[in-house]
Amino acid sequence: MYICIAVSIWGAISAATAAVKTYSQLLAVRAILGVAEAVFFPGAIYYLSAWYTKRELGKRIAGLYIAQQVGNAFGGLFAAGIMQLDGTHGIRGWQWLFIIEGSATVGIGIVCACIMPEFPHNSRMLTPLQRDLAVWRIESEAGTVEAEEWKNTFSTVLQALSDPKLLLMIFCNMLSQAQGSIANYFPTLVKSLNYSSTISLLLTAPPYILAGIVYYGIMYWSDRRNTCYPLIVGCISIAITMYIIPMATTNVGARYFSMMILPFASVGPQLLLYKTINVHLARPISKRAVASALVNAIGGTSNIWASYLYYQAPHFYAAFGTLMGCAFLFVATITFYRWLVLRENRRLESEDPDQIAKVMKGGVTEEMVQLNWRYEMY
Repeated sequence: MYICIAVSIWGAISAATAAVKTYSQLLAVRAILGVAEAVFFPGAIYYLSAWYTKRELGKRIAGLYIAQQVGNAFGGLFAAGIMQLDGTHGIRGWQWLFIIEGSATVGIGIVCACIMPEFPHNSRMLTPLQRDLAVWRIESEAGTVEAEEWKNTFSTVLQALSDPKLLLMIFCNMLSQAQGSIANYFPTLVKSLNYSSTISLLLTAPPYILAGIVYYGIMYWSDRRNTCYPLIVGCISIAITMYIIPMATTNVGARYFSMMILPFASVGPQLLLYKTINVHLARPISKRAVASALVNAIGGTSNIWASYLYYQAPHFYAAFGTLMGCAFLFVATITFYRWLVLRENRRLESEDPDQIAKVMKGGVTEEMVQLNWRYEMY
């Protein structure tokens, strides 16, 4: 329910942007909008992890990202249509854009509040037998469910930040978000191909559509094979190659080919990181919720400094050179993370109480040990 409320508030604030008159008013509205928007993404990831097992979660995270790519692909075309209302009833086109899209978001939030179930243990839309089954699916895998183990939020934050696995995930997401900043400046990159504004707008859609398809393929394979690490490294390797092309040539075909590949190669690892967080940092439950929020919030700060990289068209040396550096550092960090969780698995398999106790400090519960739980996918 709180996600739906946040979406409706988000839409209302977005619609209110149409009323701003000064730059200071715009900054204030955007700041308030950010507060409402911050609830949605980590909340949605956490919500999905409460309903789906580790072999189902990846495809659901992909669905969330695919919806984003559909918005990226057709948002520009939709905005171009709304801008044709410029002057209607004395309202400027950009104001209509905020009014229509914000109002639609409010409506979607209200509708979803009526049809979206809560967590498995308290969903009123399920029968008692269905609730028991939904709870058992998660409990049999992780030893506990959302109805248990909630702790004080501040102590949970401190506990989460003391876990080196979370710190590595935050750093990995910062690097991945920096690579993903290419999505925010994709129209700028496409425009460097020197087509008209309309053609440039149309050329931004196919890469996003391809990205959505590949996202599902990546996460389907991740769920089916219970793996993440090879897919992350594979995406990063492809991205590194694609960063070289626009720096090395002005050939339109070669540059557009790299632009077709970069959205999924640069952003794809983020999906796998969020799956990793919700499987490896599953317990205590409050820690998982905090971890999703911290990874999203701190990782997203990369978009602040990355926004200053996209200059010196058409080669964008600063941008692609920096992203390439982030990619190499990302590979090194996620490889170290792999070593860390494999070490934890060896401790669990040792049957030495002292070694197992060290692992339990990172959130593994007694129930998980009894279920022979392991850090998988790496």
